[in-house]
Amino acid sequence: METAERFRTAVEKRDLSALDDLFTEDVRFYSPVKFTPFEGRPMVLGLFGVLLRVFGDLRYLGRLDGAAETSADGGEAPSVVLPFRAVVDGKQIHGIDLLQFDGAGRIKEFTVMVRPQSAVHALGQAVLAGLVADGLVPDPAAEQGA
Repeated sequence: METAERFRTAVEKRDLSALDDLFTEDVRFYSPVKFTPFEGRPMVLGLFGVLLRVFGDLRYLGRLDGAAETSADGGEAPSVVLPFRAVVDGKQIHGIDLLQFDGAGRIKEFTVMVRPQSAVHALGQAVLAGLVADGLVPDPAAEQGA
């Protein structure tokens, strides 16, 4: 089974361990709620641990194959777009996952786009809370009080 299908199956089954070998060591994850990307396999896998808890009723709706310019180096890479629907904090989310692959077929860039804006806000709050709870990022409230 190729990488995009393995990814889709792992996410739909909420199997974090099945994602481990699908990413390059220096994978970059572009989030709809953070300006700079999450970088590196350990951080991206930690983020997916949070996402798999946050997204309810996640289902992929299809697949589009092609090629697209990457953000990191501007080169064209084989790419797959996976449209999805999910629920976060009671809000229906419509989105796409853009997976871009290296020469070995591993995911080197991952971009998520979601709508509507109220769902983006709910997603951002839920993911930040999960990242703080898992010790992946500092608590911004604690930093403000320091």
